[in-house]
Amino acid sequence: MMALTQEELLAEFETMTLIQLSEFVKAFEEKFDVTAAAAAVAVAAPAGGGAAAEAVEEQDEFDVVLTGAGEKKIQVIKVVRELTSLGLKEAKDLVDGAPKAVLEKVAKDAAAKAKESLEAAGASVEVK
Repeated sequence: MMALTQEELLAEFETMTLIQLSEFVKAFEEKFDVTAAAAAVAVAAPAGGGAAAEAVEEQDEFDVVLTGAGEKKIQVIKVVRELTSLGLKEAKDLVDGAPKAVLEKVAKDAAAKAKESLEAAGASVEVK
């Protein structure tokens, strides 16, 4: 079997929906017996290196930051869980700890969709 390069893997992740990526992280977690947080770091880590040099030219990675939960906190927690692979307690802690990053280093369209979903649930969101 031919190994994929880092660039090929990243290109493949860019084509995935947030749900597909979340399912991948869960499968990665089960396969390698790591926690979701560690798996997310393992998946996100390769993106960090080359992205810094590219960011000078044009920003292609965005952070989705929850700035407030609004009136419908339970709905916001549900959306955070859909967007990430966090468990109920971790998602609640993230929402309670706002401002916090929900997604980091995601493509512009993924960031826009996440922002739209969170705002629809009543949250205040910034994309940086």
